[in-house]
Amino acid sequence: MRPSDDVANAITEYLRQSLTGTPTTLYDAASHLIMHGGKRLRPYMLMETCQMMGGNAAQAVVVAGTVEMIHNFSLVHDDIMDNDDTRHGVDTTHKKYGSSLAILAGDTLFSKAYQTLANAELPATVCASLVSQISDACVDICEGQWLDISMSASDKIPPPSDYLLMIRKKTSALFEASCAMGAICANATSTDVENAAVFGQNLGIAFQITDDLIGVAGDSSITKKPVGNDIREGKKSLPILMALELAGSKDRDIIMRVFGNKQSTAEQTRNVVTIIQRLGIEDAVRSRAASYADAARRALKTYQGEHHNNLLSLLDFVVKRRL
Repeated sequence: MRPSDDVANAITEYLRQSLTGTPTTLYDAASHLIMHGGKRLRPYMLMETCQMMGGNAAQAVVVAGTVEMIHNFSLVHDDIMDNDDTRHGVDTTHKKYGSSLAILAGDTLFSKAYQTLANAELPATVCASLVSQISDACVDICEGQWLDISMSASDKIPPPSDYLLMIRKKTSALFEASCAMGAICANATSTDVENAAVFGQNLGIAFQITDDLIGVAGDSSITKKPVGNDIREGKKSLPILMALELAGSKDRDIIMRVFGNKQSTAEQTRNVVTIIQRLGIEDAVRSRAASYADAARRALKTYQGEHHNNLLSLLDFVVKRRL
């Protein structure tokens, strides 16, 4: 189950109202990606966790908005570092507004998130706990981004364990914080907060490795990207690393001739995808994603109700999706 349109629209409208000010161009740049798409997964998880634990949804919208600001701050800066031209089907922030303004737009989103928490009508202890969670996530995101950059720049092929550490920090940390912050908004116990964090962390890892698989072996008619796009881009994602570990020397040579070679033909890339399929990588990656999903599901075993069911439905959607 995807996040509901009602939740996504509520978060988008809140952000539209929050990200205004002068100079207007700065705030236009800061809200550019937000207003042009995004699944709103993280704020949705925060709000559903809060309500699962008896919290107030209206109050949670404000906190959920801060999570989406942090997420988009990371996207703006990530696009600059990767020199990407498009996201959500539109120009990236730096492509549309230039790198200097894009950097400031990202910084504005980061600062606004903390300003929003500071100004929220929340008990001081709750606010302090929320700031602690989001701060820890931001540090992890920065560490994970550098691990990603270092991994990409290196000629070495890392073991899958290195990649899993990187995505736990770069991607999963904010999922983890979102769920923990939802529990904190509901004034839940420390055990509840920990259970929520474990759920979020494992869902986040399952989300990213499923995304990795789609980037390598996704159906181009669904993804709208060339077959094996991540192979030609040279992304050291889990399916590729697992394939290189399992492949014999001949298959490995074929993979490496295409890996990171943007001049590779469509036929050469399809041959690599065929090898990856023959090695059973899709089943192996989906099995690993399912194991993280099982760990996430166990973390919520003591809860029940509509919002609990919504979180489990989201978990199933994340693991089984094709896009």
